[in-house]
Amino acid sequence: MFRFLKRIKFVLKFWKFIPFLRDFFLTKEVPSSKKAFGLLLILTYAFFPFDLIPDFLSIFGIVDDVVLAGFVVDRMIKAAPLSLREKHGLTGR
Repeated sequence: MFRFLKRIKFVLKFWKFIPFLRDFFLTKEVPSSKKAFGLLLILTYAFFPFDLIPDFLSIFGIVDDVVLAGFVVDRMIKAAPLSLREKHGLTGR
């Protein structure tokens, strides 16, 4: 349960991760394979949004979207080199 709440908090502050994502894709420290995997995760989520709970069920419908978006960004952070995570204050992940 705590992990779920942590992911929701993470996604609600997503706008703070935009500079990290920009640096992730533009830096030469991240191997091309990890960049391709991150891009694949983002595109898969954008074009095939799998809904475990339909969105028309109000707040409950966006819960699965929040969890999946948090998962995608979390995987990208874990794939990033330590220097990039430290630059953006994401070393506790």
